Amino acid sequence: MIDVSPEIRGLIFDCDGTLADSMPLHLEAWKRALSDFGETYRPEFFAPLGGMHEEQIVALYNRRYHLDLDPEELVRRKHVYFKAGIPRVEPIEPVVEVARRYDGELPMAVVSGGTAENVALTLEGLGIRRLFSVILTADDPIAPKPAPDLFLEAACRINVAPSLCQVFEDGDLGLEAARRAGMTATDVREFL
Repeated sequence: MIDVSPEIRGLIFDCDGTLADSMPLHLEAWKRALSDFGETYRPEFFAPLGGMHEEQIVALYNRRYHLDLDPEELVRRKHVYFKAGIPRVEPIEPVVEVARRYDGELPMAVVSGGTAENVALTLEGLGIRRLFSVILTADDPIAPKPAPDLFLEAACRINVAPSLCQVFEDGDLGLEAARRAGMTATDVREFL
């Protein structure tokens, strides 16, 4: 069971890999989109970048492998493949259980590096969208993880001081962002 400290007054969750077991689907979608461009999928490149804006990922990929892939088109294709697979996504029960346990007791937010549409579809598919009063995504004009800005904005919107928020994350960038925001950071990978 994942604990929430008694002094905590607000909960903030990442979506992919934290609430939803969707990281395999994201990686599969990257693989298929790259294949459309005749490129080889390199799992060692993508695995540590969870939470980063997708077009930034493509820019890094281009630099690392000396390519000139169109970031917008590659990400567009990746989204097509991801959306098609959303019905297969399962909840990560130990984390979803925390959200259900505190439904109506503590304000809760989702902070994700995914797009608003994909996050909404994922949360709706899991039947947990209603638990969260605030959802911030890559579509919001706020500095992405590892900057603390998204977490700080979520705390502001749920009206809880950052020091009284607990963040649930599966990615190193998100954990760093939560710590930089002065929040309690919980690495959910320990509970999977």
